[in-house]
Amino acid sequence: MHVHADRDVCIGAGLCVLTAGAVFDQDDDGIVVVLDEHPADAAAARDAVANCPSGALSLTEEG
Repeated sequence: MHVHADRDVCIGAGLCVLTAGAVFDQDDDGIVVVLDEHPADAAAARDAVANCPSGALSLTEEG
């Protein structure tokens, strides 16, 4: 799985960080930063993507 964040549409709600803190962080402006583009915890990454209010996060299944 590959995680992508569209920083241009991120609203900085922080739900991704709360859901999958090993995968996502926020910069000083509150905008999402992807820490791990290929996360081991796929379930947490999927939950974070599903709960992103701005739709800034996406997953690509690999393999």
